[in-house]
Amino acid sequence: MTESGGKDIVSAEMPLMQSAHEGLRDELTELLDVVGPGKLGDVVLDRAFELNATDLHFDPTATGLRIRMRVDGMLHDVVRLPASTASPLISRFKVLAGMDITERRFAQDGHFSRKVPGAGSGASGQRDVRIGSGPTIYGERVVLRLMPDQRTFAGINDLGFDHGELAVVRRCLAAPYGLVLVVGPVGCGKSTSVYSFLQELNKPQKSIVTIEDPVERRIDDVCQMQVEPKIGFHFAEALRCVLRQDPDIMMVGEIRDAETAQIACRSALTGVLVLSTLHANNTAAAIDVLRNFGVPRMMIADCLRGIMSQRLVLQVCQQHREEYHPDEAVCRMLEIDPATANSVRLVRGLPADENFHTGYSGRKGVYEIMEVNKPIQRAILQEASSADLIHLAEQHGMKTLATSVRDRVLAGDTSMDQFHATALTLGE
Repeated sequence: MTESGGKDIVSAEMPLMQSAHEGLRDELTELLDVVGPGKLGDVVLDRAFELNATDLHFDPTATGLRIRMRVDGMLHDVVRLPASTASPLISRFKVLAGMDITERRFAQDGHFSRKVPGAGSGASGQRDVRIGSGPTIYGERVVLRLMPDQRTFAGINDLGFDHGELAVVRRCLAAPYGLVLVVGPVGCGKSTSVYSFLQELNKPQKSIVTIEDPVERRIDDVCQMQVEPKIGFHFAEALRCVLRQDPDIMMVGEIRDAETAQIACRSALTGVLVLSTLHANNTAAAIDVLRNFGVPRMMIADCLRGIMSQRLVLQVCQQHREEYHPDEAVCRMLEIDPATANSVRLVRGLPADENFHTGYSGRKGVYEIMEVNKPIQRAILQEASSADLIHLAEQHGMKTLATSVRDRVLAGDTSMDQFHATALTLGE
């Protein structure tokens, strides 16, 4: 089998592309006549937990209700149900979340907890579910966000850092005060990284307070605070409150506005180590975001200790994969000598039932970690461009996101498709 972008080493017959959830679709279709649409929603939710889905979408269409689930960052069709099932199925979730089932004209949100199948008894077997609803031209749409298992934390050693990256992260977290940012787009694993940092810092002699919206995971011996925008208790108000409570370490779930950015930066200069997340494309872009929020460049240079930009790349399925040698074009993209192509083995996945016919199974983090040292501080004070900041950080040992993905491709963890996808998000 030959495919553009490489010469095959291992051939395999490609299965026909089909629904990733044919078994689940058949099960739900059969159950609908037995248990009704309300109880069917419970089954869908249980199966989503079993498949480690992060979101469930219930979308009304002209012909019925479309149900999809997001696994490993990708949405998969599960089943399409008759339009008559939409109202009782959606009402089931709204009742659980304490929402008004008679109101379908306006957006609503709510949450509930559910026992995970096979998790045993007690609170540790519960999973939180956040629900949001809204009107569409075909009826009410509902999306369920399945919050992470509160019992499962990724340790800092489990995030996939190489030796150099781990050393930089630990130096940043060891600072007595300052601001450490984790940046990237929605769904790139920022919260997982921040929680792992909190676990690393969680010591009896430290007072740690978090400000979150929502509180995604409970951490023993950490004071966790949830903002309530409906009553005017936003991140900025919560920050002012916490600063009066003698914290050593603060985690701000997300810096969303200029007021929160400026208070967080000032807090980081007054003896508090502040961890937070930010929407930015890369490490240098995070500095531009702080500038746009009106934070003075002197304050940025003084308070920042480190910025970590990250992405999640899909891992090629271990059970269903093939190896191939790169062609000349791929060699150029990966910055390897074409003359050595026959000694380089790349991998790509083969669609199969076990990987939802995507060729991938699971995701792994890739990172770009900028330690704000003296040269970077001087560059910030001189209002250096993002490109200049990246170049300067590379000179001091920083590995860019593009390089990190390249290394994963050469290690056989991910594919060239993921390399291209990451390059597109970075504008390269």
